Amino acid sequence: MRKTVCLAGILVMLAISATAGIVTNYNQSASYIRLLSRNASLDVDAVFYNPAGLVKLSDGFHLSLHNQFISQDKKINNGFPLLNTHEYLGEVRVPLFPDFYAVYKKGNMAVSFGVGPNAGGGSADFKTGLPSFEIPFSMLPPLLTNMGVPTTGYDVNIVFKGKSVFMGYQLNFSYAVSPSLAFGLGGRLIQATNTYEGSIKDVMINPGGNWVKAYDFFMSAGWTQYAALVADKEVDVKQTGSGFTPILSLCFTPSESLALTLKYEFKAKLELTNKTTRDDTGMFPDGAKYRNDIPAILSAGLRYSMTPAFRSYVSFNYYFDKNANWDGAEQFVNNNSYELGLGLEYDLSSLVTVSAGYLKTQFNLAPEYQDDINHELSSDSIGGGLKLNLTNKLSLEIGGLYVFYKKYEKTDFNGMVPAFPVTFNRTTFDVAVGINYRF
Repeated sequence: MRKTVCLAGILVMLAISATAGIVTNYNQSASYIRLLSRNASLDVDAVFYNPAGLVKLSDGFHLSLHNQFISQDKKINNGFPLLNTHEYLGEVRVPLFPDFYAVYKKGNMAVSFGVGPNAGGGSADFKTGLPSFEIPFSMLPPLLTNMGVPTTGYDVNIVFKGKSVFMGYQLNFSYAVSPSLAFGLGGRLIQATNTYEGSIKDVMINPGGNWVKAYDFFMSAGWTQYAALVADKEVDVKQTGSGFTPILSLCFTPSESLALTLKYEFKAKLELTNKTTRDDTGMFPDGAKYRNDIPAILSAGLRYSMTPAFRSYVSFNYYFDKNANWDGAEQFVNNNSYELGLGLEYDLSSLVTVSAGYLKTQFNLAPEYQDDINHELSSDSIGGGLKLNLTNKLSLEIGGLYVFYKKYEKTDFNGMVPAFPVTFNRTTFDVAVGINYRF
């Protein structure tokens, strides 16, 4: 029997990024991918990571364009005994993840703009199914058998296609109050859009060994209440909303070799509204609203030059997840999440710079939060790359990272069967390219 399942972003939490908090995407430049520590950036991507530090750029206009290709495999092992299969693989491919930055710097001040997918993005293709969708249909055979109709198998054709993009538009003003101290004041407008189209069709069962459509079987038997559950269903919905994040930053440079930074991003209240064309599942009532805030973030960074050619970076991000409103999901956050990044950069020559980095991402979430649609895994990431100074005004950056996730195991329970194990795991690979130009 055939089975087709294509799932993409059923909920916004399925949105993909390479390294991030629960909602926020923090991978916003090729420089980040090759170093994994940019909170003390004094380059153009400081528009996102360290706005106050932009006063350290040379006078003039600075432009920067980046893109990433993100590949992720989501692996789920669900021990529910009635499923046809227990192994599920979701393949995520994000070919376009762009960021653009522009800065005008003159004297003690800088004005900057940035745009990028600060949350959301990506799609997942589960070719062998998804447990949360399949489990209700897997219970049909024992249900019918207990009703005196021997049944041993089921099948279903499920298709859900979606897109989730949270674009951020950031504007900053930076000013140096002294040669060693600068501040930044800015804000980011988030415009969120989710679209979902899908269907659940052709639920099949084999009562007495003969495959038939479950809907036809239940209708012919007069069991209309069961027929309604297995009838074909379709979804066509769009969700939109917007939020705003004020941003404060400080950059302290007591010497040419040392920079210390601090940044605070306020919580962005984000409410999404359903515009539903069709919803036979009851998941997306037309006009319904739900909260999906972007939590406040406290970031600190250090940049230290051991020699003029050899630089080190340290970054720390603390996400105030427990203070966000996720329509109740925040109650399952045991502790706020955090990231610690370390990076090294060495100039082989005036033309070539090599770099490497490490990032630790830590979550502490209750088992009730973790399911096959929404789950977060603590991880360790390694990255590296090159910066090529093609001219004194033009540079090219290339970076790559690999993420090692810590497998999460839990025990689930369904009233019809004993408790069963569920395991979540994944791998991520990211390749990024960036171009920087000043004039």
